[in-house]
Amino acid sequence: MEKYLSKTFEFKKYKTNMRTEIVAGLTTFATMGYILFLNPFILSGEFLGEDKGFMSFEFVYTATILASALACFIMGIVGKTFPIGLAPGMGINAFVAFGVMGGMKYSPAEALALVFLSGIAFLAVSLTPIRKYLINAIPKSLKLGIGAGIGLFLAIIGFEIMGLSVDHPVTLVTMGDMTNPLLILGGLAFITMIVLEKYKVKGNILISLIFFSFIAWLPIWGFTGSTIEGSSSLARFNGILSMPPSLGYFMEAFNGFTPRVFSGAGLTVIFTLFFIDLFDTMGTLTSAANVCGRVNKKGEVENIEGPLVADSVGTVAGSFLGTSTVTSYVESGAGIKAGGRTGFVSIVVGIAFLLCLGFAPLATSLPKEVDAAALIYVAILFVRNITDISWDDISESSAAIVAMVAMPLTYSIANGIALAFITYAAVRILSGQAAKTSGAIWIVAILSVLSFLA
Repeated sequence: MEKYLSKTFEFKKYKTNMRTEIVAGLTTFATMGYILFLNPFILSGEFLGEDKGFMSFEFVYTATILASALACFIMGIVGKTFPIGLAPGMGINAFVAFGVMGGMKYSPAEALALVFLSGIAFLAVSLTPIRKYLINAIPKSLKLGIGAGIGLFLAIIGFEIMGLSVDHPVTLVTMGDMTNPLLILGGLAFITMIVLEKYKVKGNILISLIFFSFIAWLPIWGFTGSTIEGSSSLARFNGILSMPPSLGYFMEAFNGFTPRVFSGAGLTVIFTLFFIDLFDTMGTLTSAANVCGRVNKKGEVENIEGPLVADSVGTVAGSFLGTSTVTSYVESGAGIKAGGRTGFVSIVVGIAFLLCLGFAPLATSLPKEVDAAALIYVAILFVRNITDISWDDISESSAAIVAMVAMPLTYSIANGIALAFITYAAVRILSGQAAKTSGAIWIVAILSVLSFLA
């Protein structure tokens, strides 16, 4: 078996071996395993305390595992020179839950159909030169600003879920109840994630989630819990193992192709999903390629077509299984640092996901305040890249700032992207730089204006 794998994945060529690849795969899984808890938590809207027409937690948990495993296996086979783990993307899942299903009132089936169509668009672009054109056409500062805006969008959701921010009739938001024990545990979980990362502990998010949830489950608090009447613990513990639930949303995307999906609003959603996935994937793959030595003398990423196809096929398959956009994870860098160099790392990550199929009860037991800590932590990872924005050129930085501010304050990633492109295009015209601006900017800006007028 080892000889076959060594030959298939060219271990000798990339100066690695089976043991190193397995360790790297497990390291990557440990750093991105938090998605098992957060993706169903977000897409179900369970923390809202009432039926909002979102998806079932248990079904999404199963779909997350199967979609992630399938995408990882495809990456290992098609993009076998890239040690990348894939799973439903953070930020994108929040947009689907709160923007598409919650705000725009699309049904789960319609939301999955929109994800499917964005995946098809990504697949088509990955197979043509359009991909390279789009990547180079969007200014770096605008891309970084949109990424930071997604981070701030996740942050405000995390603050709301944890209870740090609550509604206020005058100021819109205000501070929550800081004496809430679960809020305190969530805050401690957040700080622990940062401290563990500072000490370079792999799986810092997952470790913190489980540890502080365990504290909340302990029957030592001596008062009625917040979830079950008469409980002496802070949160409900539903068990560890069970049989995986059936896929309630399997092939549901087929039922979602309604006229609303092809409306102006639906096309805006498809573009937003496509845009986020395209640049998120390219950023992750470029970063991984730099570490692995897959960048040629011209600065181009070698053999990137396979990983892009794997990423897009993962999204298409994931939509039928019942989850939001599947994308490449930047946390794969942890496995690369551990020595991973080939697609066998992706195979190991996929197997690790499948081994978690029976842990749905554990996933449903995590207090929402502790889950929120992971959301806020991930938000920091999105925001910290703003240091690379061209701050000295206000014509570049202004649109980035608009994206960052608009996403959380309008509670919509789509609105933030649209306003950012409109701002950038208007500034370029009025500052005499229209001739130097890519045609892609004008197209997106015009479509953004039309989306607001529709």
